[in-house]
Amino acid sequence: MDSVDLVRIGSYLSVLGVMATWEHVAPRRKLTESKLRRWSGNLTIVILNTVLARLLFMGGIVATAAMAQDHGWGILNWVEGSAWFELAVAILAFDFIIYWQHQVFHSVPILWRFHMLHHSDLDLDVSSGVRFHPVEIIISTGVKALSVLVLGAAPLAVVIFEILLNSTSLFNHSNIQMPLSLDRVLRWFIVTPDMHRIHHSTDVRETNSNYGFNVSWWDRLFGTYCPQPALGQTGMEIGLEHLGSPICLNLFMMLRFPFVTPLGNYANRAEK
Repeated sequence: MDSVDLVRIGSYLSVLGVMATWEHVAPRRKLTESKLRRWSGNLTIVILNTVLARLLFMGGIVATAAMAQDHGWGILNWVEGSAWFELAVAILAFDFIIYWQHQVFHSVPILWRFHMLHHSDLDLDVSSGVRFHPVEIIISTGVKALSVLVLGAAPLAVVIFEILLNSTSLFNHSNIQMPLSLDRVLRWFIVTPDMHRIHHSTDVRETNSNYGFNVSWWDRLFGTYCPQPALGQTGMEIGLEHLGSPICLNLFMMLRFPFVTPLGNYANRAEK
């Protein structure tokens, strides 16, 4: 394990610990399902996803960035600019790509089948931020690798973005209470838990909104921003309306979920 891995794992565990503690001390919503059962499944699948990504993408996205830099591949290697400017451009570009990738996963039926697992969690807390089907993780990692080659992003930019993406996913899925005045200010810059929670509403109009992970600007710019759920933050239902409870509480159920579950009316262009 190299220093990059240690930094990523250290930051991940630190944010997970802080958010889990905050949720315990000041929860935003009352949980409806067993936290122990949910966390067991959610944390098991993230371990599997991490192993698969390592096996299929040897060296990871950082190694891809180093290769692109060595060969002079990608847009940022063809233009002149300061290292800090290129770093900022690369991080924003990655975030922009992830925003649109998220929309595509909601729009293409076969992709929605896999992304639907993420939305099947019946409560939303910090563990939901790592609840993704392995097929989605493999596709997402491939998209990021291709993006690195096209952009010619420096390895440092990739490391920073990966840490930001993992940290903000834990943060904006967390079940934390924060002052509403602070939430209103933060929303102009980053995706807050109250903002992202709307995306996990059972209301299809709300599910297909607030796609951003890091910065909140893309939703505002492209008309996918929803400021508040119709039933309020504590009144809205989390999950998928056409599915019952309990669902997907262990690894086996999660892995088979896309292949045995009806799509419902959530995906923008999904079959009924």
